[in-house]
Amino acid sequence: MPSEPNPGADLARVRDTAPLIHNITNLVAMTPMANVLLALGASPAMGHAREEVADLTALAGALTVNIGTPSPHWAEAMAEAAAAAEASGTPWVLDPVAVGATPYRRRIAGELLARRPTVIRGNASEIRSLAAEQGSGRGVDSTESTRAVAEEARRLAEQTGSVVAVTGEADLVTDGPRAFWVHGGHPLMARVTALGCALTGVVAAFVATAEDDDALAATASALACYAAAGERAAEHACGPGSFAGHFLDTLYGLTGEGLEARLQAAAPR
Repeated sequence: MPSEPNPGADLARVRDTAPLIHNITNLVAMTPMANVLLALGASPAMGHAREEVADLTALAGALTVNIGTPSPHWAEAMAEAAAAAEASGTPWVLDPVAVGATPYRRRIAGELLARRPTVIRGNASEIRSLAAEQGSGRGVDSTESTRAVAEEARRLAEQTGSVVAVTGEADLVTDGPRAFWVHGGHPLMARVTALGCALTGVVAAFVATAEDDDALAATASALACYAAAGERAAEHACGPGSFAGHFLDTLYGLTGEGLEARLQAAAPR
């Protein structure tokens, strides 16, 4: 039976379990992502050597793959890790950073999609590109709105069997038949390098400890917690520099109080 998102309980389960999250992420995101996962209560591992990624994936509660700074050796390692996750049933999250920017990125993403990611998390332009529509994304920033690509997200979820999370001013999470909107956050989140990439690790931690293996509910809970942390951190920040520190502190001290109010069940349109 599908479960409803319960961010407070899901956050507590992550902290009680402290899942190991294996991250093949980009060069810019490694330190911020590790810090965010530690503040959340998870355990990050950053391994991208082809010679060990399958072994690390076997040890982990979940895997993340981020194509932000691709190279041939890393692309091979991503494919091997994704194959190991698929073979072992380990949940994994694909972050298709700037996938529409070059044919090389599109090819890497296509090969990874064939390995059936548990969750695909990207901005609206990235999701539109993956859904084979004419996207206008030029880089890691989105030039589309979440609501504008809701139908593409639903269709991509049905085509891949993945949960699709579109993040932006409002976040949409869908598995095709079901969907949740997540509200909150703050514009300063987009002014700190790699906070979006770090969110992919948070999604993985929640999915690794998901109740009833419900990746949709777990992903919605992860986004609700992240939005709450961003909104509360901004209350004490005077700009991007101070916001980054306040965000880690707020995430570390986050409780489940009031998080459910950020979720709205809906059919994507």
